[in-house]
Amino acid sequence: MAENWKMHVAAGDANDPVFVGVGEIPTGKFPERGFIQALTKVALLALKDAAMVPRDIDTIILIPNLHSAADQADLVFSRMVEELGIHGSCKASYMVHSGGSTSDNAVRAAHGLITAGHAQNVLVLQCERWGSADLNEMITMLSKNGIPGEWELPTGIQFNAIGAMITRRYMHASGSTAAEMASICVTLRNWANLNENAMFYTKPLTVEQILASRMVADPLHSYECPPMADGACAFVVTSTENAKKRGIGHAVRVAGSGGCVSHYCLSQEPDQAVLGWPLAAERAWAQSGWGPGDADIAQIYDSYAAVTAIAIEGMGICEKGEGARWFAAGHGDPGGKLPMNTNGGLLSAGHTGVGGGTALLVEGIRQLLHRAPDKRQVDGCQRAIIGGSGGSYMDAQILLLERTSLGA
Repeated sequence: MAENWKMHVAAGDANDPVFVGVGEIPTGKFPERGFIQALTKVALLALKDAAMVPRDIDTIILIPNLHSAADQADLVFSRMVEELGIHGSCKASYMVHSGGSTSDNAVRAAHGLITAGHAQNVLVLQCERWGSADLNEMITMLSKNGIPGEWELPTGIQFNAIGAMITRRYMHASGSTAAEMASICVTLRNWANLNENAMFYTKPLTVEQILASRMVADPLHSYECPPMADGACAFVVTSTENAKKRGIGHAVRVAGSGGCVSHYCLSQEPDQAVLGWPLAAERAWAQSGWGPGDADIAQIYDSYAAVTAIAIEGMGICEKGEGARWFAAGHGDPGGKLPMNTNGGLLSAGHTGVGGGTALLVEGIRQLLHRAPDKRQVDGCQRAIIGGSGGSYMDAQILLLERTSLGA
């Protein structure tokens, strides 16, 4: 079975979808940068990276924003088709939405379209303006969206409180200390210091600084809460056959995929220190033919440190209860055992809403294409674990990606 899997990777079916290009612009607070302007720019960057032009795209998949209903409406009504000048040649433009796991599901949609022959070249676009949006509106949104109005909203719970509850439960279950939890944020900042597009580029962070910062929702300090940011990124998916015709020598394919929707109300989650990661991982590993020890990098959703610690335990990257200590030992750092969230993650590159997971996916693709800047590129990177989670961590979604030779 393993040998057959290796043959498939080497040869590649004609309709086997592959990633061939990515685009990204700096993340942070850019009030002067327009929404459509940012989307258009990352689209063109991704197309250039894929050695394509706008007229090559026949399908656009949009990842929604949370900052503006008006901007969302523009996406729904196919504005980006017009902005890119691909009227007529574009067969479809539509939106996929599952919160922080949207990018995982957008990939599945793109792959299904290409495999079934409904699309040839798919452009996936995301932009968010959380950093420049009206703060009161964002506070209201993050205090109501996805929080059950009948059962949880009356208690005053909001997303920092949700993060705090999961963190407290995880710390109790694992015996992790506040310093060990803070070390996860330090790892992410170490990577952000290598990423010129990151919100906190050139701004080092220490465990001591984190623990001395303001308490927001016990046990979370301000440096452990995700900074809202503006950002945009994009990626291009095509068929293996089309990539070969274009003379592309290497691309990135999906070797395995797994998911688990575990709850809607956080109060209905059986164990907040586990979530849906073990079942999602079991499904992904079974499909890929490889396991956590075979990966070279991981890009795993990190709106709060505990979410990532729980995920790496559920995936089998480390032993149960050892996630925070795994980070504290430096295993996820530059030069570590398994470089983790090499763009700086949501906590240091910036939380771009639904796009936070998309930015991690784009970074994983970039690393596997060997197109990251030298100071950030992981040497010999061949396989990556991508993990996303939406809502109140309602689901765990995993994509297993690998670099593949197309023999061009």
